Amino acid sequence: MSESETQDDDKAWLVRVRSKLSNIAIAPQTERTGRVEEIGDGVALISGLPDARLDELLCFGEDCYGFAHSLEEGRIGCVLLDDAKIEAGAPVYGTSEVVSVPVGPTLLGRVVDPLGRPLDGKGEILSEERLPVERPAPEIIDRDLVVQPVQTGTLVIDALFPIGRGQRELIVGDRATGKTTVATDTILAQKDNDIICVYVAIDQKTSSVQRVIDAIRKRGNPDRCIIVVARPSQSPGLRWIAPFAAFSMAEYFRDKGQHAIVVMDDLSKHADTHREISLLTGRAPGREAYPGDIFYVHARLLERAAKLSPEKGGGSLTALPVAETEAGNLSAYIPTNLISITDGQIVLDRKLFDQGQKPAVDVGVSVSRVGGATQAPALRDVVSSLRLDYAQYTELETFTRFGGLPDAHVRQQLLRGIRIRSVLRQGPQAPLNLVQEVALVAAAQNGLFDAYPVCLINTMRESLGNHLCEALPDLAKAIADGQSLSTAEKTKFLAVLKNYIVNHVAAHTPA
Repeated sequence: MSESETQDDDKAWLVRVRSKLSNIAIAPQTERTGRVEEIGDGVALISGLPDARLDELLCFGEDCYGFAHSLEEGRIGCVLLDDAKIEAGAPVYGTSEVVSVPVGPTLLGRVVDPLGRPLDGKGEILSEERLPVERPAPEIIDRDLVVQPVQTGTLVIDALFPIGRGQRELIVGDRATGKTTVATDTILAQKDNDIICVYVAIDQKTSSVQRVIDAIRKRGNPDRCIIVVARPSQSPGLRWIAPFAAFSMAEYFRDKGQHAIVVMDDLSKHADTHREISLLTGRAPGREAYPGDIFYVHARLLERAAKLSPEKGGGSLTALPVAETEAGNLSAYIPTNLISITDGQIVLDRKLFDQGQKPAVDVGVSVSRVGGATQAPALRDVVSSLRLDYAQYTELETFTRFGGLPDAHVRQQLLRGIRIRSVLRQGPQAPLNLVQEVALVAAAQNGLFDAYPVCLINTMRESLGNHLCEALPDLAKAIADGQSLSTAEKTKFLAVLKNYIVNHVAAHTPA
């Protein structure tokens, strides 16, 4: 290299350095530093940082963070978001920020942890926008009436306890009674509509989470789903923020005028995590050792579900929290909290489950407080007195077990009730569309199954609605589009259903 070339390189280097120096702001900088006093079980007790705020993000070094969960005089209870080797005496830095997660369309179809980091091996998630995990609920003036239905694909729910877009409906029951199955079937039922689903697994077994993921990938539309996983092996901080992070991910779409569902599986384990963190940070225990603020924690979470007014875009966010009971005890602390916060509850009964009545929904205790205003008009037209007939049947069934021959009217009620129960029985991962539900309910309500063996109902569960689509395509389209049916239209499609049932029974009855 010649001497002139060396001088040119030196000049270029000098220009680059001067450019960098000119962009550096020369001013005093402050750095807030504290010290770790104690650490263990995912919680660090910190001294210093007198200006720290509640929920502020604190930094323990490279890629290791926590958030301030409790503030006391001279001490901060910090919950770690990652498992890291931190020792007493280590420095802690305030960031003046809060915990946030990536949001947007790039998360669709992905499996992530509560901080939005990928768990599916499909590469980094590049998102241009982030939202804090703790966000205020929409104000009352910004909300609208809940009138649009959420079709869960589960006949007993859509017919008897309709759920609306923007509603909060609790799914509660004992362990292994089908709570996750009901929630998963709701996600599968959104395969061909405009609702985006966010499923958050809190402290669930890996095998259980994998079954949900496989079901969505096989029978649902994974490209319109986000799966957030907080594993039991992860730090309690990640498990604690998991439902809040899932809500923020869903609120992005709600605020864009779209519709979303968040399934939280389950909040009982989230309450256990909150109790664990609170006891480690020195909060006073209350009923069942839970701290007194557990109600407020879940209330401020679930209040974020709402149907927004047209001025705010008209989007909606529906919450389906799951909770677990012990021995069917709905009066326990966490179930009663969640029942009082939500707009209704789907109660799954152990006895019904063991008898093979699945989904094991207890129609006497379950309720949807929003009511039939959200139900699809065609389904509301045909459901009529279905719930009353079924409730009467369950009572009569109990009395007739003691013996005695009931009169003809009671026998007819029992026959009708047996067929209604068979119609409401449904296998997992087999959600029904609206036309199929209307066809089944109309046939059961009008006694079209009464004269035939119960075993034939299952053979017509899907084909009945499919035949209605073929025989009366315009009417089926009107049902699917949410239109109400006239008396003449109901008479016409009932005649089609009756004719199909007669021919189906004849074809499946041995000579």
